[in-house]
Amino acid sequence: MAKQMGIIKLQGTIGDITFYKSQDGYLAREKGGVDGDRIATDSAFERTRENGAEFGRAGKAAKLLRNSIQGLLQNVADSRLASRLTTEMVKVVKADDTSTRGMRNVLDGELELLQGFEFNINGKLTTALYAPYDAVINRATGQFTVSVAPFIPAHMIAAPVGATHFRINSGAAEVDFEGGKFVVDTKQTAILPLDNMPTAALSLESTLTAASVHPLFQVLGIEFLQQVNGEYYPLKNGAYNALALIKVEGV
Repeated sequence: MAKQMGIIKLQGTIGDITFYKSQDGYLAREKGGVDGDRIATDSAFERTRENGAEFGRAGKAAKLLRNSIQGLLQNVADSRLASRLTTEMVKVVKADDTSTRGMRNVLDGELELLQGFEFNINGKLTTALYAPYDAVINRATGQFTVSVAPFIPAHMIAAPVGATHFRINSGAAEVDFEGGKFVVDTKQTAILPLDNMPTAALSLESTLTAASVHPLFQVLGIEFLQQVNGEYYPLKNGAYNALALIKVEGV
Protein backbone atom coordinates (compact mmCIF):
# COMPACT_ATOMS: atom_id res chain seq x y z
CA MET A 1 0.00 0.00 0.00
CA ALA A 2 1.38 3.36 -1.06
CA LYS A 3 0.28 6.92 -0.33
CA GLN A 4 -0.57 9.29 -3.16
CA MET A 5 1.57 12.42 -2.88
CA GLY A 6 0.71 14.33 -6.07
CA ILE A 7 -1.58 17.32 -6.48
CA ILE A 8 -4.15 15.28 -8.45
CA LYS A 9 -5.71 12.55 -6.30
CA LEU A 10 -6.86 9.47 -8.21
CA GLN A 11 -9.68 7.05 -7.47
CA GLY A 12 -10.30 3.91 -9.48
CA THR A 13 -8.12 1.34 -11.22
CA ILE A 14 -5.41 1.85 -13.80
CA GLY A 15 -3.80 -1.35 -14.99
CA ASP A 16 -2.89 -3.37 -11.91
CA ILE A 17 -2.99 -0.40 -9.53
CA THR A 18 -6.09 0.58 -7.57
CA PHE A 19 -6.35 4.14 -6.26
CA TYR A 20 -8.73 4.90 -3.40
CA LYS A 21 -9.52 7.26 -0.55
CA SER A 22 -9.39 6.05 3.05
CA GLN A 23 -9.36 7.55 6.52
CA ASP A 24 -5.57 7.77 6.13
CA GLY A 25 -5.77 9.82 2.94
CA TYR A 26 -5.46 8.85 -0.74
CA LEU A 27 -3.77 5.48 -1.14
CA ALA A 28 -2.76 3.11 -3.93
CA ARG A 29 -2.30 -0.65 -3.94
CA GLU A 30 -1.59 -3.39 -6.43
CA LYS A 31 -4.47 -5.57 -7.53
CA GLY A 32 -4.19 -9.13 -6.36
CA GLY A 33 -5.86 -11.89 -4.42
CA VAL A 34 -7.39 -15.25 -5.20
CA ASP A 35 -10.50 -15.75 -7.28
CA GLY A 36 -13.64 -15.72 -5.13
CA ASP A 37 -15.07 -18.92 -6.59
CA ARG A 38 -11.90 -20.78 -5.72
CA ILE A 39 -12.00 -19.56 -2.13
CA ALA A 40 -15.62 -20.69 -1.87
CA THR A 41 -15.00 -24.24 -3.15
CA ASP A 42 -11.34 -25.24 -2.98
CA SER A 43 -10.48 -27.45 0.00
CA ALA A 44 -7.18 -25.61 0.30
CA PHE A 45 -9.14 -22.58 1.50
CA GLU A 46 -11.23 -24.36 4.12
CA ARG A 47 -9.56 -22.43 6.94
CA THR A 48 -10.13 -19.17 5.05
CA ARG A 49 -13.83 -19.96 4.78
CA GLU A 50 -14.02 -20.82 8.47
CA ASN A 51 -12.26 -17.60 9.45
CA GLY A 52 -14.49 -15.62 7.11
CA ALA A 53 -17.65 -17.10 8.61
CA GLU A 54 -16.55 -16.27 12.14
CA PHE A 55 -15.41 -12.78 11.18
CA GLY A 56 -18.78 -12.14 9.53
CA ARG A 57 -20.56 -13.34 12.65
CA ALA A 58 -18.45 -11.03 14.80
CA GLY A 59 -19.06 -8.07 12.50
CA LYS A 60 -22.81 -8.61 12.54
CA ALA A 61 -22.83 -8.83 16.34
CA ALA A 62 -20.71 -5.69 16.67
CA LYS A 63 -23.09 -3.76 14.41
CA LEU A 64 -26.13 -4.89 16.42
CA LEU A 65 -24.47 -3.81 19.66
CA ARG A 66 -23.63 -0.41 18.16
CA ASN A 67 -27.19 0.00 16.92
CA SER A 68 -28.57 -0.78 20.36
CA ILE A 69 -26.91 2.31 21.87
CA GLN A 70 -26.94 4.51 18.76
CA GLY A 71 -28.75 7.26 20.65
CA LEU A 72 -25.71 7.70 22.89
CA LEU A 73 -23.16 7.17 20.13
CA GLN A 74 -24.51 10.14 18.15
CA ASN A 75 -22.68 12.42 20.58
CA VAL A 76 -19.45 10.42 20.54
CA ALA A 77 -16.94 10.90 17.71
CA ASP A 78 -14.64 8.05 16.64
CA SER A 79 -14.24 7.28 12.95
CA ARG A 80 -12.72 3.84 13.63
CA LEU A 81 -15.34 2.63 16.09
CA ALA A 82 -16.85 0.00 13.78
CA SER A 83 -13.54 -1.69 13.02
CA ARG A 84 -12.31 -1.48 16.62
CA LEU A 85 -15.46 -3.05 18.04
CA THR A 86 -15.44 -5.78 15.38
CA THR A 87 -11.83 -6.61 16.31
CA GLU A 88 -12.87 -7.04 19.95
CA MET A 89 -15.92 -9.08 18.96
CA VAL A 90 -13.66 -11.44 17.00
CA LYS A 91 -11.83 -12.10 20.29
CA VAL A 92 -15.18 -12.91 21.87
CA VAL A 93 -15.95 -15.42 19.11
CA LYS A 94 -12.52 -17.02 19.31
CA ALA A 95 -13.03 -17.56 23.05
CA ASP A 96 -15.84 -20.04 22.25
CA ASP A 97 -14.33 -23.35 23.38
CA THR A 98 -17.37 -25.54 22.69
CA SER A 99 -18.23 -25.00 19.00
CA THR A 100 -16.23 -26.38 16.08
CA ARG A 101 -13.94 -24.11 14.10
CA GLY A 102 -15.95 -21.99 11.71
CA MET A 103 -19.06 -22.30 13.90
CA ARG A 104 -17.80 -20.36 16.91
CA ASN A 105 -20.14 -17.54 17.93
CA VAL A 106 -20.60 -14.67 20.39
CA LEU A 107 -23.13 -16.43 22.64
CA ASP A 108 -20.81 -19.35 23.33
CA GLY A 109 -17.82 -17.03 23.49
CA GLU A 110 -16.82 -14.63 26.26
CA LEU A 111 -18.82 -11.42 25.88
CA GLU A 112 -17.37 -10.23 29.17
CA LEU A 113 -14.14 -9.54 27.24
CA LEU A 114 -15.90 -6.41 25.95
CA GLN A 115 -16.13 -4.90 29.44
CA GLY A 116 -14.08 -1.72 29.54
CA PHE A 117 -14.36 -1.08 25.80
CA GLU A 118 -14.13 2.63 24.97
CA PHE A 119 -16.40 3.85 22.18
CA ASN A 120 -14.34 6.99 21.60
CA ILE A 121 -10.62 6.32 21.31
CA ASN A 122 -9.99 10.09 21.38
CA GLY A 123 -11.96 10.70 24.57
CA LYS A 124 -11.87 7.84 27.06
CA LEU A 125 -14.06 7.56 30.13
CA THR A 126 -11.08 6.38 32.18
CA THR A 127 -9.21 9.61 31.49
CA ALA A 128 -12.20 11.98 31.63
CA LEU A 129 -14.17 10.95 34.72
CA TYR A 130 -12.25 10.20 37.91
CA ALA A 131 -15.20 10.24 40.30
CA PRO A 132 -15.80 6.71 41.65
CA TYR A 133 -19.04 5.00 40.69
CA ASP A 134 -20.84 1.70 41.26
CA ALA A 135 -22.60 -0.21 38.48
CA VAL A 136 -25.12 -2.94 39.25
CA ILE A 137 -27.10 -5.24 36.93
CA ASN A 138 -29.98 -7.12 38.50
CA ARG A 139 -30.96 -9.65 35.83
CA ALA A 140 -33.88 -10.99 37.88
CA THR A 141 -35.64 -7.61 38.07
CA GLY A 142 -34.21 -6.06 34.92
CA GLN A 143 -32.87 -3.10 36.91
CA PHE A 144 -29.61 -1.38 35.93
CA THR A 145 -28.15 1.21 38.30
CA VAL A 146 -25.16 3.53 38.19
CA SER A 147 -24.46 5.41 41.42
CA VAL A 148 -21.97 8.27 41.70
CA ALA A 149 -21.11 9.72 45.12
CA PRO A 150 -20.92 13.53 45.46
CA PHE A 151 -17.77 14.96 43.88
CA ILE A 152 -16.21 18.27 42.87
CA PRO A 153 -16.30 18.50 39.06
CA ALA A 154 -13.24 20.74 38.77
CA HIS A 155 -11.20 18.12 40.66
CA MET A 156 -12.65 14.87 39.32
CA ILE A 157 -13.31 15.64 35.64
CA ALA A 158 -10.62 16.21 33.01
CA ALA A 159 -12.56 18.57 30.79
CA PRO A 160 -11.35 19.81 27.39
CA VAL A 161 -10.58 23.49 26.85
CA GLY A 162 -13.75 25.48 26.25
CA ALA A 163 -16.10 23.22 28.20
CA THR A 164 -18.17 24.97 30.86
CA HIS A 165 -20.68 22.23 31.67
CA PHE A 166 -21.14 18.47 31.50
CA ARG A 167 -23.69 15.74 31.94
CA ILE A 168 -23.34 12.04 32.61
CA ASN A 169 -25.12 9.56 30.35
CA SER A 170 -25.91 5.93 31.01
CA GLY A 171 -27.58 3.16 29.08
CA ALA A 172 -28.69 -0.44 29.43
CA ALA A 173 -29.10 -2.79 26.49
CA GLU A 174 -30.49 -6.30 26.17
CA VAL A 175 -29.25 -7.76 22.88
CA ASP A 176 -30.70 -10.80 21.12
CA PHE A 177 -27.83 -11.67 18.77
CA GLU A 178 -29.64 -14.65 17.26
CA GLY A 179 -32.86 -12.75 16.59
CA GLY A 180 -31.13 -9.53 15.58
CA LYS A 181 -33.16 -7.48 18.07
CA PHE A 182 -32.50 -5.39 21.15
CA VAL A 183 -34.16 -3.45 23.97
CA VAL A 184 -32.50 -0.33 25.33
CA ASP A 185 -33.13 2.27 28.02
CA THR A 186 -30.95 5.37 28.37
CA LYS A 187 -30.76 8.00 31.09
CA GLN A 188 -28.84 11.23 31.68
CA THR A 189 -28.25 13.69 34.48
CA ALA A 190 -29.11 17.34 34.30
CA ILE A 191 -26.51 19.65 32.75
CA LEU A 192 -24.05 20.49 35.55
CA PRO A 193 -21.39 23.21 35.81
CA LEU A 194 -17.67 22.40 35.75
CA ASP A 195 -16.97 24.28 38.97
CA ASN A 196 -15.69 23.77 42.51
CA MET A 197 -19.09 23.07 44.05
CA PRO A 198 -19.77 19.46 45.07
CA THR A 199 -22.50 17.72 43.12
CA ALA A 200 -25.35 15.89 44.76
CA ALA A 201 -25.22 12.10 44.76
CA LEU A 202 -26.13 10.93 41.27
CA SER A 203 -28.15 7.84 40.40
CA LEU A 204 -29.12 6.72 36.91
CA GLU A 205 -31.55 3.81 36.71
CA SER A 206 -32.66 1.91 33.62
CA THR A 207 -35.22 -0.87 33.36
CA LEU A 208 -35.27 -3.73 30.86
CA THR A 209 -36.88 -7.18 30.68
CA ALA A 210 -37.02 -9.02 34.00
CA ALA A 211 -35.22 -12.38 33.96
CA SER A 212 -33.87 -11.77 30.47
CA VAL A 213 -32.26 -14.72 28.71
CA HIS A 214 -30.11 -12.48 26.49
CA PRO A 215 -26.73 -10.79 27.05
CA LEU A 216 -26.89 -7.52 29.01
CA PHE A 217 -24.73 -4.45 28.53
CA GLN A 218 -24.33 -1.34 30.67
CA VAL A 219 -22.62 1.81 29.36
CA LEU A 220 -21.57 5.05 31.03
CA GLY A 221 -20.37 8.25 29.46
CA ILE A 222 -19.74 11.94 29.93
CA GLU A 223 -20.73 14.71 27.54
CA PHE A 224 -19.13 18.17 27.48
CA LEU A 225 -20.95 21.38 26.61
CA GLN A 226 -20.25 25.09 26.39
CA GLN A 227 -22.65 27.72 27.65
CA VAL A 228 -22.99 30.83 25.50
CA ASN A 229 -25.62 33.47 26.33
CA GLY A 230 -27.67 31.00 28.30
CA GLU A 231 -27.64 28.30 25.61
CA TYR A 232 -25.71 25.01 25.76
CA TYR A 233 -23.75 23.83 22.74
CA PRO A 234 -21.96 20.50 22.12
CA LEU A 235 -18.21 20.89 22.25
CA LYS A 236 -16.34 20.05 19.02
CA ASN A 237 -19.24 17.90 17.79
CA GLY A 238 -18.64 15.35 20.52
CA ALA A 239 -14.95 14.78 19.74
CA TYR A 240 -14.09 14.73 23.46
CA ASN A 241 -17.17 12.98 24.80
CA ALA A 242 -16.61 9.57 26.38
CA LEU A 243 -18.68 6.37 26.48
CA ALA A 244 -17.58 2.97 27.72
CA LEU A 245 -18.95 -0.49 28.43
CA ILE A 246 -18.72 -0.64 32.21
CA LYS A 247 -20.50 -3.95 32.79
CA VAL A 248 -21.31 -6.95 30.59
CA GLU A 249 -23.24 -10.11 31.44
CA GLY A 250 -23.32 -12.91 28.90
CA VAL A 251 -25.61 -15.93 29.09
